[in-house]
Amino acid sequence: MAKKKPKSKAENAPRRIVSLLAAGTELVCAIGLGDRLVGVSHECDTPEFVRQLPRVSSSLIDPNLSSDRIHEEVSAAIRAAEEDPGKALSVYNVNTQLLNKLRPDVIITQSQCAVCAVSLEDVTAAVCELVNGEPDIVSLEPNKLEDIWADIERVATALGVATEGAKLVGELRGRIDAIAMRSDEAEKRPTVEVIEWLDPLMAAGNWVPQLVEAAGGDNALSKPGKPSPTITFAKLKKANPDVIVIAPCGFDIDRTRRDLNALTKQKGWDTLKAVTEGRVYLADGNRYFNRSGPRVVETTEILAEVLHPRAYDFGHEGKAWVRLETEAAE
Repeated sequence: MAKKKPKSKAENAPRRIVSLLAAGTELVCAIGLGDRLVGVSHECDTPEFVRQLPRVSSSLIDPNLSSDRIHEEVSAAIRAAEEDPGKALSVYNVNTQLLNKLRPDVIITQSQCAVCAVSLEDVTAAVCELVNGEPDIVSLEPNKLEDIWADIERVATALGVATEGAKLVGELRGRIDAIAMRSDEAEKRPTVEVIEWLDPLMAAGNWVPQLVEAAGGDNALSKPGKPSPTITFAKLKKANPDVIVIAPCGFDIDRTRRDLNALTKQKGWDTLKAVTEGRVYLADGNRYFNRSGPRVVETTEILAEVLHPRAYDFGHEGKAWVRLETEAAE
């Protein structure tokens, strides 16, 4: 049975909010305005009650395609947009008719990545077609961890609950800082690479390298605050990290298993240090690593458990991450 929406903490907040970003939906709920949500994106899945809300967006690319096919489809969309300056990058569809019926006061979207979630351009185009009202658009652009904190406070301010936003940021930062302080005491900081896409191979960038550092690891290839780079297997092999975490964008653990051979079939995979020492892990990239909202704390906890298993146990193993050898043997 779906949980009911919680009661709002602010009577002066906008009455009707549409969030077209999973992290945005979680943020709205975390600052106490979940009851004001009237529509969400096709990817929004937590808290549980948001699954019952109208879905305002959909993907134009079949998510069941293989990693390389998804990449090809996205690349084709990007080329089409580049070749025709008047054509917007088309990866997602916003249901303007439904949006018009929902009559939102505020729409939350993002401008950090046009292929990861519904973009500012998508929303702006949809809003131009509305006949019921002119909603405010709040767009998130998180490139590093500090941007996530700033986005949380900016959204909270825009929704009339600035105090709740500041309080939430303080709580989240405190939890990550506590992990970082404890991980500084570790005898060894393993080198780590978080894989964000399998074919082509991509290393996780933006805020993820900062979470790795907070969890007590040193990034092998990724740079904090920089876009996720495409890398060759040869480069990964040369870096030879102590730990590899595979958390593709938009994939849960089961979905990652389906495309895993794109990486594990590479010549030399079996010789990597992380493989020979049993330190390769599959993680839920969709719900954790790829969400630039409150879940960055849980992502840091996952990394801490993986990097320093004797020091940390937040209860995420088996649900948010598994050891590759363990899941392969089941």
